[in-house]
Amino acid sequence: MRRFRPISLFLLVISFLSLFVVNIESVEAAPITMGNYIVVLQDNVASPSATALEHASKFGISLGFVYEHALKGYSGRLPTQLVGLLKKIPEVAYVMEDREVSLLGNVPLASGDSAPTGVRRIEAATTTTAHQASNVNVAVIDTGVYLAHPDLNVVSGKNCVRTNRNANDDNGHGTHVAGTIAAKNTGAGVVGVAPGTKIYAVKVLNSQGSGTFSQIVCGIDWVTANAASLNIKVASMSLGGGGSNDNNCGNSNGDAMHKAICRSVSAGVTYVVAAGNSATNLATSVPAAYPEVLTVTAMSDSDGKTGATGGALTCRTGELDDKYATFSNYGVSAADINHTVAGPGVCIYSTWLNNGYNTISGTSMATPHVSGSVALCFGNGGTAGPCAGLTPAQVVQKMRSDAQAHATASNGFTGDPFSPIAGKYFGYLVWDGGY
Repeated sequence: MRRFRPISLFLLVISFLSLFVVNIESVEAAPITMGNYIVVLQDNVASPSATALEHASKFGISLGFVYEHALKGYSGRLPTQLVGLLKKIPEVAYVMEDREVSLLGNVPLASGDSAPTGVRRIEAATTTTAHQASNVNVAVIDTGVYLAHPDLNVVSGKNCVRTNRNANDDNGHGTHVAGTIAAKNTGAGVVGVAPGTKIYAVKVLNSQGSGTFSQIVCGIDWVTANAASLNIKVASMSLGGGGSNDNNCGNSNGDAMHKAICRSVSAGVTYVVAAGNSATNLATSVPAAYPEVLTVTAMSDSDGKTGATGGALTCRTGELDDKYATFSNYGVSAADINHTVAGPGVCIYSTWLNNGYNTISGTSMATPHVSGSVALCFGNGGTAGPCAGLTPAQVVQKMRSDAQAHATASNGFTGDPFSPIAGKYFGYLVWDGGY
């Protein structure tokens, strides 16, 4: 595929003289600047791939991803001077600048295994028992997952960072997330919320834990295309970037990631996402702000028990047992409160690279506690759960209502609705005891 050359813009303008009034002299004189963009096509476009190739050939665009399932469109590098022109083409819905995102039935517990404090705190396990694998599969959209880890049942799904490679983790973050969701109950290491559940690794962040909206949409597109055939009902996203909710699936403010998630939710996938680690209103972070997802704040727990008697946590200063995490974003508006729940996110021990284990903190760590909980709600051990047959929107409210129904002043945490912090909503702590 040819890349853009300076002459391309001039030829483009000439070819469109019959359609658009342009000042050729000013275009020729202006310095050409390049940018990365996502071009979202109208829903009635029959072949996004054919349209993308046509645009690339006509306009000198260096194509990135082509999206056909979560949305219709493509990403690519192109002259910024072309953006306005592209927006006027009938088959184009909108063009957005690509932006950056970053890391944000019970059975006996096998001898030698241990249930981390967070897993015990939400009653997904005890010191002697753990759940069985979920009846559904979970996509971890992250830095990938370490595919050879013996404590995980993981399959490579899609690599959106280096598309010619599998989705192996080269950072550790995604592997940690996967372990909290589903580390096996086999007598070694740790136990996840839904032990042994199949994880599909979707790599959208690089070895430094950063990526772009176009890569995230690539991952969502893969999940949407394969959700039905691979029984993927839950997608876990412990990542985020700047943005906001337009209450119109991104169609009003030109947000391709929002549009993609809406389409994926319509395909039956429940998205569980991190609130963010900036100790601020989650409305400024996406995908946390999207009302179609279940957004997870972080609380701290040092002993896996209620009562706030476990003392301060050892891996981070300033964090106390059974209290909201000092770094966690929170809800403010009624709309954000309506899709927010809390999970343990401080000093979480889970799987890591090279068959290892590690302790880290963040709403990224709270999110997989809830992702695993959603998977359990669909059912485990072959028995259907209360979320079986529900739409993603109903699943979100089921998780919130179950957390609220179980909560009391004695088994909650400082910062939940029983012990609120003015202007900051962290939600009720997710609860797995009923699954």
